[in-house]
Amino acid sequence: MTTRADRRALTRRATAILAAGASIIALSATGIPAANAASRVDYAGSVPAWATSANDSGAAAADATVEGELYLNLRDERGAANLAIAVSSPGNRQYRHWLNPRQWIARYSPTQHTYNAVVSYLKRQGLTITGTPDSRQYVVYRGTVDQLDAAFGTTLHTYSHDERQLVAPSAAPSLPADVGTSVSAVSIDQSRMLTRPDSIKQGDIASTSGPTTPQRQMREAVTPTVDAPCSTYWGENTATVPPAYNGTTSYPTNICGYVPSQIRSAYGLDTWEKRGINGRGQTVAIIDAYASPSIESDVNQYSTQNGEPTLARGQYRQIVPETSQFSDQELCQEPSGWQGEQTLDVEAVHAVAPKANILYVGGFNCGGGLDIAMSKILDNKLANIVSNSYGDVGEDVPTDVIAGQQNLHIQAAAEGIGLYFSSGDNGDEVASLGYASPDFPASSPYVTSVGGTAIGVDQNGKLAMEVGWGVQADVIQKDADGSLSYTDPLPGSLFAGGAGGGVSAVNAEPAYQRGVVPYSLSHGKRVSPDLSALADPYTGFEIGIRPIIDDTTLETGDYVNETYGGTSLASPLTAAQMALAQQLTRTTIGFANPTLYLLDRVSPSSFRDVAPTSQPVAVVYTSATSGRSFLMTLDQDTSLTTQKGYDDVTGLGAVSFDLAHSLANGRH
Repeated sequence: MTTRADRRALTRRATAILAAGASIIALSATGIPAANAASRVDYAGSVPAWATSANDSGAAAADATVEGELYLNLRDERGAANLAIAVSSPGNRQYRHWLNPRQWIARYSPTQHTYNAVVSYLKRQGLTITGTPDSRQYVVYRGTVDQLDAAFGTTLHTYSHDERQLVAPSAAPSLPADVGTSVSAVSIDQSRMLTRPDSIKQGDIASTSGPTTPQRQMREAVTPTVDAPCSTYWGENTATVPPAYNGTTSYPTNICGYVPSQIRSAYGLDTWEKRGINGRGQTVAIIDAYASPSIESDVNQYSTQNGEPTLARGQYRQIVPETSQFSDQELCQEPSGWQGEQTLDVEAVHAVAPKANILYVGGFNCGGGLDIAMSKILDNKLANIVSNSYGDVGEDVPTDVIAGQQNLHIQAAAEGIGLYFSSGDNGDEVASLGYASPDFPASSPYVTSVGGTAIGVDQNGKLAMEVGWGVQADVIQKDADGSLSYTDPLPGSLFAGGAGGGVSAVNAEPAYQRGVVPYSLSHGKRVSPDLSALADPYTGFEIGIRPIIDDTTLETGDYVNETYGGTSLASPLTAAQMALAQQLTRTTIGFANPTLYLLDRVSPSSFRDVAPTSQPVAVVYTSATSGRSFLMTLDQDTSLTTQKGYDDVTGLGAVSFDLAHSLANGRH
């Protein structure tokens, strides 16, 4: 796929050798014994792009504690990457000849001796080791700014980035050559702590949109008069609004929240359900940060409320850290900020595959803790389907760190484990970064990136409408004469969320995308997403939850129903459908992308293409918190656009009964 890591390792080894040689010559000339020379390996690719002088707020507090992570070189990264694709590609003689974790570690992981040397160095610097996976691919540690400065030969500064103050190295970190030649990346910046759950709760638009002008804030305070009760199915209720597209004045209202039976029916899974295809015998793993204290009782009450089967004994299990081990909670949006995500993921999987086993693995934070959670699954092969509903802000993580994380994705593919990552909820990320970028890890070429759609499920449970997820909202205001008008020209200026996607700046185009993704879009780079499913919170999914009301004690409040969306919904919906396909065929799909793109070539009808509609689709929404009313125009996803065939909002298309049936029957 790519040999960047090989080139980086060779460059660093050459740098170390040249530096050592130069030191020997210089020290010999001055009469100092060469044995005292101390060469180091620099990691320029471990400095984030946002650590610039323009953003520099000065040296970080010496006693501040920062998490770090070292990624080690695989013994044969090129061979590992080639194997990951070979075992995942129909027609290859190695297809589905996966390695088990023990074989992977023995063949590709750093040796125990090498790993011990790296860990020993960190401990000698006074750093605390907080994560050591069985695969030995990385080490997670913590230390004060002073300790990290000394250990890595740099100076940590505080930088203004993404409306936060984050710590990062002001110059390339380095390591002594005897350690550095084994290490591919040094992570001592806090960009990983921007990893966020890719979920959006249906609610006031101001809480999900970017900054507004003072004038707009004043206008938005006007009390609306539009009566727009939510609908339990598409078109149940309509509302009268000022003339909009082609003079239309009546639009359907937003969905209160689809329930499990509607989701199964809309995706044609009720047909499978009648045949006993319900996920039995399959395990879907879910990774998020922290852990909900009420998850099982919430799922069971929600299931009973909707006439669904509750969790059987042993059907749900979790591997989570003790609450005393939770770290970086403020940076990571607190346990309460992830509770809705975990609840959404678990209840979405249970809705689609009600008999599937669910394994939840929680990270102790949103940085290295997520890597440790991933490794617990991979190093023991606890599941072969893993849903990951989180992402960084674009690819705004140092390039070497991205490569280090992708080694985990390579391991998963080589072991026959399919990783599904939500593509993001902020469109092209221009608002956050100033430039377009897909979210990582969804932009990795070794994972299946899941984009988003908005759907309308009619009174009979059939799919009546489907467009790309991207919402532009316009406030409906009352004018002085009592008439209604829009605050801005349609479709409005408030972006209320949309699927992430676009062209990677880091990864080359994988072979499986060539000939399917238009070159005019890819220009030789990896493009995401690959698939899509329901993500729009205004045609979203109802969950049941006892929200955390105290992040210190994890005390929860009363049980409530809330409506969620985001590609955090799309990812578990897709993962659960893959579990159904595996149950039907009694085989494992593994890393799905090579099969998906081959299916598109030979049987494009396997995908439900999501293309632009002839007339704009919109819903009317009145916020329960502010009372404001909006016309929400759908399929408006920043610079990302739907089109016939592959596009950077929905990928190859929406998951569907036909796709799952094709996968299950091996039509590839």
